[in-house]
Amino acid sequence: GITLILFGVVEMLLPFRLPGGGPLSVAEVLIAAAFLFYLALDAPLALAMLLELAVLDAAARSIADWRMGLAAFVLGWVFQGIGHARFERNRPAFFKNLAHLIVGPLFLVNEILHRKRIESLSH
Repeated sequence: GITLILFGVVEMLLPFRLPGGGPLSVAEVLIAAAFLFYLALDAPLALAMLLELAVLDAAARSIADWRMGLAAFVLGWVFQGIGHARFERNRPAFFKNLAHLIVGPLFLVNEILHRKRIESLSH
């Protein structure tokens, strides 16, 4: 679910360019900002997230259709809802703290890579 949500956000933000008409979109600026935030938490996880986000950015650029981004975004949230309701049987952490919306993807990468427990991610 999270990957679809991230892809959807990147895909929908790609058409918006920075003032001055450079090659970067708002999506890439958001990816850079997220990377810097993640870097402050954990450098190896930040690099793993940057790799995932770069792949999603490349995929979004190859598709270049905001409607696909919207569909992925909605489908990702549907999967998130099903996962939390059916398997985790609890509410998503961002209901308590909106910061978990940005930390959630990093937490998932941490779980996938079986890395150490990061205290700053669990609060």
